[in-house]
Amino acid sequence: MKLLMVRHADPDYSIDSLTKKGWKEAEYLSERLSKLEVKDFYVSPLGRAKDTASLTLKKMGRTAVEYKWLREFMPSINRPDKTERSHIAWDWLPQDWTADERYYGADSWWDTEIMREGNVGEEYRWVTESFDRLLAEHGYCRQEHLYRAEEPNNDTLVFFCHFGLECVLLSHLLNISPMVLWHGVCAAPSSVTTVVTEERRKGIASFRMLSFGDTAHLYVHGEPPAFAARFCECYDNEGERRD
Repeated sequence: MKLLMVRHADPDYSIDSLTKKGWKEAEYLSERLSKLEVKDFYVSPLGRAKDTASLTLKKMGRTAVEYKWLREFMPSINRPDKTERSHIAWDWLPQDWTADERYYGADSWWDTEIMREGNVGEEYRWVTESFDRLLAEHGYCRQEHLYRAEEPNNDTLVFFCHFGLECVLLSHLLNISPMVLWHGVCAAPSSVTTVVTEERRKGIASFRMLSFGDTAHLYVHGEPPAFAARFCECYDNEGERRD
């Protein structure tokens, strides 16, 4: 089975939709995805993800199943360096979270004072358990760190979602801490991440990432990826986000 996780195109957060550039990215994405044989489409309930999906679905004459757990991963924490207001659980300064080794562990990152106060572990479990129920419907049942291939298949599933949520799903499939992904990788708007099952012994499947944040559909049109989700390459760079 193949899973395609698509981050929404360049967002206009003020209206929960897309920028002019984002609509162009969504069109180029639809040209790419509409060539695929897709078993099922799934989409976040947030407008920017639904708008991104809309062009592909219209082109293919398809619909997508909407799941609340595919929305952006948004539990709040009190960030150590900014206590005047709450922040999303994965918006940290690297020098703060990397100082605590627990954040590197797949089974310990959520069990810290800050994460417990924000009930981040509960939100993570709700998302990943919902995800596993869906995978079970498609023939793959979670068993500890692997999956029983009860009905193995070569189907393709497409998820239109969000960067933070995508990292949650990947961390679960790959059995690693999402903190490492949230801060160590960056999925540009409209990018496609591909994960496949590998069944090296009959009935025992694991997931492997073939590509992360692929923007080939933009490249072929000469369209540069949007800067959204990144921070400044150099601190003094003008026009690039610092925090």
